[in-house]
Amino acid sequence: MLAMTQVEEGSVEGLPNRLHEVMDHYVGATPDRMALVDDKMWLTYRELDQVVGRVTEALRALGIRPGDRMMIVSENSVPLSCLLFAASRLDAWAIVVNPRLSPREIDQIKDHSGTRRVFLTAEVSQEAAAHATRYEATVQDVGPLRGIAVTSLNIATVAEPVEADGARQVAVLIYTSGTTGTPKGVMLTHRNLLFSARGTAAFRKMTADDVQYCVLPISHIVGISLLTMTLMVGATVRLVAKYDPAALVKAMADEGITILNGVPATYQRLLEYRRTAGLPKLDRGKLRVISVAGAPLDIELKSRVEQELGLPLLNGYGITECSPGISGVRPDNPRADHAVGTIMPGLEAKLVSQDGKPVADGEVGELHVRGPNVMRGYYRAPDLTAKAIDPDGWFNTGDLARFENGAMYIVGRTKEMIIRSGFNVYPAEIEAVLSTHDAVVQCAVVGRPVEGNEEVVAFVQLIKGSTATVQDLMAHVAPQLTSYKRPSEIILMDALPATSTGKLLKHKLAESLRSQS
Repeated sequence: MLAMTQVEEGSVEGLPNRLHEVMDHYVGATPDRMALVDDKMWLTYRELDQVVGRVTEALRALGIRPGDRMMIVSENSVPLSCLLFAASRLDAWAIVVNPRLSPREIDQIKDHSGTRRVFLTAEVSQEAAAHATRYEATVQDVGPLRGIAVTSLNIATVAEPVEADGARQVAVLIYTSGTTGTPKGVMLTHRNLLFSARGTAAFRKMTADDVQYCVLPISHIVGISLLTMTLMVGATVRLVAKYDPAALVKAMADEGITILNGVPATYQRLLEYRRTAGLPKLDRGKLRVISVAGAPLDIELKSRVEQELGLPLLNGYGITECSPGISGVRPDNPRADHAVGTIMPGLEAKLVSQDGKPVADGEVGELHVRGPNVMRGYYRAPDLTAKAIDPDGWFNTGDLARFENGAMYIVGRTKEMIIRSGFNVYPAEIEAVLSTHDAVVQCAVVGRPVEGNEEVVAFVQLIKGSTATVQDLMAHVAPQLTSYKRPSEIILMDALPATSTGKLLKHKLAESLRSQS
């Protein structure tokens, strides 16, 4: 397939040069409009500007220099947002980390990044407070922010050079394990984040009247993008530390939220809550856009959500290295299938075969993208960067996709593709069929090498109390899959290994098969 270009729609013209500048226009134009709200505090645009200014001075007094990396261990909150924008004002690199990560994972990020100091919102979550204790961090005020735990100064670390151009200056460093299990620091520039956020805001026709429900973690790229795009249009961000379906139901009914973004599990738990709480119907209030990304979307779940809320559930696709937006289903052109929509304006996409040649429309190929959203590279890993981004600027997503009439479908990951008896088998297809069984909560399909071939192995988590057997599942998939796609073995598990955001760790399942052989 030839590169699909929509450069005329997506442009870098008029973007701010730095992340914190998104609020500047509204500080003057609508100073009393609500900017940030969490469970404990709220700030208008005027107040946000003032608080970020005072936090910036406090960080400078704590020895944070331009080019330093500073770690923020926090759930979504107003203090986290203020620390993030203050880092931008200082030209420091913000590393926002989920406090639900293990000590080992947080230590890995701290050591690899060479962070100058770690800031932990000890009063926001018990997990952050536990890490603060472990680091012997001092709880103090950082400007007007109270109860922030601050570690001692890393005197040995060296500041990175500061780039005047926002297209080169790193705004955030996001550590992602990908499929390897080894964290990689993704360097996203100010322009990366601002370009992607503006594209999504335009896509959704966002205005200053919107209230964005931000429950996806700001420690991951989607959360940062939601925060940025909302302030970019002068709207309100409702920051949520931990997902609670009951709180979401209340926010829909009482708080005027208009946009909800989630992963499939967000919506699955919402429907389960309605049922267990005995609610006759969910009150969607002013909700006008609901979207989903981050994991394959089950068509049956999509249908049930749409029926319940009376809105199309808009599927999308992105990746941390692309800040994140690559494609999305437009609100004015919803779809009934599991397509992830059309390529975002200003980006180019192409599909290539295993030997690097273009593939025809409708055929599966590896997705490569190019545009102002593509990361600067992996921190302190030029070899990994060179493998991911070619000399012409094309980033290899490692995902397999196909296009039909301009719409993109994600089929799986290149490394996960199974070659069985000469046929290409895509785990996502088998997982989709397995997921239609009533007893299946979630599943993951991986390949198992056997002499001269590969076998298909499915790991399945069943609903608690289910009496379904492996034989039942085999009988369920057999009529829906051709012989070479059917699992050689189905393994039942109490829980599948996953990251803190619920992303399944397939490499661990594959390793468990290798250790058995």
